Amino acid sequence: MSRSLILVTGGAGFIGSNIVLELANTGARVVVCDLLRSAEKWRNLAAARVHDVIRPDALREWLARHSHQMEAVVHMGAISSTMETDVDRFVATNIRLTLDLWRWCADHSGRFIYASSAATYGDGSAGFSDQQHPDALAALRPLNPYGWSKNLVDQRVISDVVRGEPTAPQWAGLKFFNVYGPNEGHKGVMRSLVSKIYPAVEAGEPVTLFKSHNPRYPDGGQLRDFVYVKDCVAVVMWLLRNPEKSGLFNVGTGIARSFLDLVNAVSAAVGRPPNIRFIETPAALRAQYQYFTQADIAKLRLAGFTAPFHSLEDGVQDYLASVSP
Repeated sequence: MSRSLILVTGGAGFIGSNIVLELANTGARVVVCDLLRSAEKWRNLAAARVHDVIRPDALREWLARHSHQMEAVVHMGAISSTMETDVDRFVATNIRLTLDLWRWCADHSGRFIYASSAATYGDGSAGFSDQQHPDALAALRPLNPYGWSKNLVDQRVISDVVRGEPTAPQWAGLKFFNVYGPNEGHKGVMRSLVSKIYPAVEAGEPVTLFKSHNPRYPDGGQLRDFVYVKDCVAVVMWLLRNPEKSGLFNVGTGIARSFLDLVNAVSAAVGRPPNIRFIETPAALRAQYQYFTQADIAKLRLAGFTAPFHSLEDGVQDYLASVSP
């Protein structure tokens, strides 16, 4: 029986559904593992030709029945809220499930691509280099349980690789930076800033941004590496086409842009002048607040990914064109 199935966990979510749509467009036999519940999340999959859909609680039994058909696991499922305070949820979903899939792929020769995060870098004081040395990963200090859970998985994967433990024939941990794009509406408060401010800009209302509480950055001058979800999908597809490529890889544009740049990009896409109001950053968020993120993508380029990334302006224009009536 040929290995022809690609499992995408979190396949109805933001990044996951965009991966599913692209895989389905290539004719791949895609299996989605996710919780859809009673909201509108299912619409993220409406345009995709999906081979099967399974619930996470049925995953173990489903894998046992289809082990010889599995080509790859693309693991995007996670608790991604930086506001979540129940750390046991991160342990169960982000750590335990990921490491169980890591071990399953090693035992069954399945390729394994999983979502890490730029949140592993914390405040950025240790840099944003996707080094794979155990000491470099151990030196990172994430600011929240989400980043901690992702870094713990990265450390375990690299430890297994360094120690010569059994691993997947291809493996990749993708450290996504600030992703925006279609199919993120279900994320609520964890939506990208593009998604959050678009309705206000379109209505001609003021956009609310947090003031800076760091003297090195003016209000609105906080910097992020904003990456369009289509570019994240392009990296995943490149990995699937190149099974000899493995490693931890940053996924960002490599260029930090300010929040003011982002508001200007959305305003330009909508055709309205920017209108910004600054408010105090909530005290509870200040200790976890990142003022600068910028992906070092030299390693990804050296590995052979040569496709250009969308500029902030081009990505926002493309995104908003897909959601405008």
